[in-house]
Amino acid sequence: MTTALIANNLPIPSALGSLDAYISAVNQVPVLTVEEEQALARAYRDGEDLDAAKSLIMSHLRFVVHVARGYQGYGLGMGDLIQEGNIGLMKAVKRFDPDQGVRLVSFAVHWVRAEMHEFILRNWRIVKVATTKAQRKLFFNLRKSKKRLGWMSAAERTAVAKDLNVSEREVLEMESRLSGRDVGFDAPAYQDDDHAPPSPAAYLIDHNDDPALTYERDNHEEGQLELLREGMSDLDPRSRDILKRRFLGEPKATLQELADEYGVSAERVRQIEANALKKMRALFVA
Repeated sequence: MTTALIANNLPIPSALGSLDAYISAVNQVPVLTVEEEQALARAYRDGEDLDAAKSLIMSHLRFVVHVARGYQGYGLGMGDLIQEGNIGLMKAVKRFDPDQGVRLVSFAVHWVRAEMHEFILRNWRIVKVATTKAQRKLFFNLRKSKKRLGWMSAAERTAVAKDLNVSEREVLEMESRLSGRDVGFDAPAYQDDDHAPPSPAAYLIDHNDDPALTYERDNHEEGQLELLREGMSDLDPRSRDILKRRFLGEPKATLQELADEYGVSAERVRQIEANALKKMRALFVA
C-alpha cells in the first residue's frame, strides 16, 4: 500500500475546517462487521486492493480519535495527534494478517500509539525529555501512576519503580524533568516587566569574556611565540630550514625531498630534525 496515496484521500481536520467537523464525519463511517473486515483485509493482502485498504482505514478513524483523547494533557494539538495516529493506522493496515484471528483494532492500537508517542516526544519540549526505553516508559506512565499532585514520597517512588521495572533514580530524574519547563536563553519579550523572571542570559557567567583571563591568555600566547622565535634563531640555518619546511611549510616537505636537496640521506635529515626539536623542547620547558 502506498501510504501517501491513501493519505491524500482521507479526511483531515484542516480540510474539514474544524476538529469537531472532522470527528463528526469519521463517526458517521459505519463500523465493519467481523466478516466485512476479514473480506476487505484479504482483498488488500491478496490483491493489493487500495479501495479495500481505504475502507479498513476509514472505518477505524473514530478509534484513532478515541486514542488521541488520552494524550491531550501534553499541550499538543488534538488535530496533530489524530493525524499522527492515522499514519500509525495506515501502517497497521499494511501489516495486518486476517488469518491471525484478531480484530484490526486490537492489532492497530500499538501502531497508533507508537506514532503518537514519537510525535509527543519530538514536540513536547525543546530539549528531548526521554531518550532511553526506560525513560519513555516513565514519560507516558508516571503521570497516571502519581496518586496526588506534588512530588512523590520515597515510598511512592519505590512502588512506581517496581511497577514499571525501572530504577528509583530514573523515576526521580523523570519526575524532575516533567516538573520543569523550557526557558528561553535570551530576555523574554516582556523584559520591561519588573516582575518577569530573569532569563539565563542575565545571570549565567561566560568565563571566556573575563578581561583578566583574556589578558592572561593573550600574554601567554605572545610569550610562547617569542620563545619560538628565539629558539628558531638559535638554530643553524640548515636545521632551521628543515623545521620550517617540515612543520610550517605548505605543502610540508618530505624527508627524502630535503635529503635530495642537501645531498645527505633521509635518515640524516631525520636526525637533524630530531636534534632541532629536542633543543626547542628544552627551551619551552625551561
